[in-house]
Amino acid sequence: MTCTPGQNASAAYMQITSEIPALVIYTDPVNMAVQLPPFPGGDQVLVRFCRELAREAAKLADALEASQAGPRHRLADGEGL
Repeated sequence: MTCTPGQNASAAYMQITSEIPALVIYTDPVNMAVQLPPFPGGDQVLVRFCRELAREAAKLADALEASQAGPRHRLADGEGL
């Protein structure tokens, strides 16, 4: 699956039922829910996945912000040499 977030994309933690937590990703216009796996230990599988997802999403956000920032110092782009 490949998706591109639209202008109104968002994500939310949701309690489907008292026993079924989910991460819902609204990509605008497509929605996806990541739910608790239905097998023993599934809660720990979801914990691991969510932590990895958060870590990798933060890396992507940091890389995108850094690429938009440009040089922070005059010497970084060769000026003043």
